[in-house]
Amino acid sequence: MSSGPARRIAVGRIVGVYGVRGWVRVHSHTRPREAILDYSPWLIERDGRWEAREVEEGRIHGKGIVARLAGCIDREQAAGLIGAEVAVERARLPQTAASEYYWADLEGLRVVNLEGHELGTVSHLFETGANDVMVLRGERERLIPFAKPVVQRVALDEGVIVVDWDVED
Repeated sequence: MSSGPARRIAVGRIVGVYGVRGWVRVHSHTRPREAILDYSPWLIERDGRWEAREVEEGRIHGKGIVARLAGCIDREQAAGLIGAEVAVERARLPQTAASEYYWADLEGLRVVNLEGHELGTVSHLFETGANDVMVLRGERERLIPFAKPVVQRVALDEGVIVVDWDVED
């Protein structure tokens, strides 16, 4: 599975404007939320196209993030970015520990159980209070916890996740 430099990973979304000098409000998907400010340039999706924008300033503001992007000098320009997805090149993200994974690296992997039955492909993951959950698409949708002892092995290079899960569940 390639993680080349052209691969984009969503890290947030521009959700509003802040002030009159071109600052935007950002909902961050990173942990901690202010880690989104460590990445520059941001890749901003507008009208189906991606453009790189340097982050000139940013900080935590309330429960979100506010940032000033290069080339965005007034409220009108900032308003034009509302709703845009914010991504970074996958190669810019820090390496993970051996048993840690970015959700984006898991999406698209095949999931098989210990008996070798294919359960589906990881569509996406979401967080619950107890653990993360994989949403699988296959002959039917399945929700499987992404946690030990259910997840037995993740082989990114093989494109597979092996789980201890009954085919009937």
